[in-house]
Amino acid sequence: MQSLAIKGRWDAICNTVSKIPLKYLYALFLLMAVGISFHSWYSSQDMERWTRYNNFLIFKQAFSHLIHNQDLYVLYESEYYDLYKYSPSFALWMGAFAWMPDVPSLICWNIMNVVVFIIAIRTLPVKKEKQSILLLFLAIEMMIALTSSQINVLIAGFFILAWHCMENKKIWLAALLLVVTVYIKLFGVVAMSLFLLYPERWKAALYTVFWTVVIALMPLLVISWDQLLFLYKSWGHLLANDYSASYGVSVMGWWHTWFDMDISKQLFMLSAAAVFMGPFIPILYNRESKFNLSMLASVLIWVVIFNHKGESPTYIIALTGVAIWYFTQERPSTLNTVLAVLTLVFTSFSSTDLITPYWIARTYVEPYAVKAVFCSIVWLKIVLEPFFVTSPEPGTITAEKLQRAV
Repeated sequence: MQSLAIKGRWDAICNTVSKIPLKYLYALFLLMAVGISFHSWYSSQDMERWTRYNNFLIFKQAFSHLIHNQDLYVLYESEYYDLYKYSPSFALWMGAFAWMPDVPSLICWNIMNVVVFIIAIRTLPVKKEKQSILLLFLAIEMMIALTSSQINVLIAGFFILAWHCMENKKIWLAALLLVVTVYIKLFGVVAMSLFLLYPERWKAALYTVFWTVVIALMPLLVISWDQLLFLYKSWGHLLANDYSASYGVSVMGWWHTWFDMDISKQLFMLSAAAVFMGPFIPILYNRESKFNLSMLASVLIWVVIFNHKGESPTYIIALTGVAIWYFTQERPSTLNTVLAVLTLVFTSFSSTDLITPYWIARTYVEPYAVKAVFCSIVWLKIVLEPFFVTSPEPGTITAEKLQRAV
């Protein structure tokens, strides 16, 4: 009865939200990007040393360090705190923002993230009225991500756009988008598993190799070969040392803090990878998949909940996966609706000062990896369903329906 009550209230809310024109929600997200950018800059003016947009400064200053032949992977305490952990190629791309003062460059950065994300959402096979609900479902997590001035919003968008390109047989573009994400955050490699869902696997492999080489060598436009080799070695050394540093806001962090489990990261990740790849096995035997969208959702969630450095702002990627899983169902079951609502509450609502008191968020939500709990449950349901559901649920959007729609 409680589940039915939750579903009834949720359906009523969705019916109301679905009447909001999409253009207003697009405007809301763009205004959010501008407003948060300006607030991050303005609220940093009374800070003695650091800023509230530290992540963006790390990205932006990396371009200067690159062109001046400096090591990207050491701490520059006079400029920002924390380390740059991304590729030399990403540092080169930041030249598009490095020439501008902080305020306009930060605004352009956050707008770029939002625009890519909106374009990606528009490619999903979701009715317009459901797109309105989907965007509001992600609004709080979007705000958290933009406040951190990171690039997680764009990565989520690129994953979706890559899937869309695969559906439309633009394999070269899908490979480019995914390789770009790898040179930003290595977990983009996981999304390449989506190529297994499509017949052009060898073509995808060749394009992936091509783009990997091209992008790896791009910094040669501004630095020497010896310096590039040095930077890749330094990056590898940083990542190797960084791997054992923490559990993050992840499944490992959840189990460690809740159940005091000391987990072998290598064994845990191998087990998680095996479960993740389970639904792909039929593809290897040329059996057509009916779960392309579900596998996209699985990828978006997996790269966050099994990330040893996962943190609150990365959950825009995972929650986007949950949203795709839920809103691409024509008639979600009561169980799926309850899971979606609980995921929204414990992932987004639990980590914003607008709803949850600051001391609760910092004392319980983050240390106990609360954000990972229901995202993990949804992910497990996604990957196990192919083994227990012989035919799609009534109303489920399948690969065949997508092909006919395209």
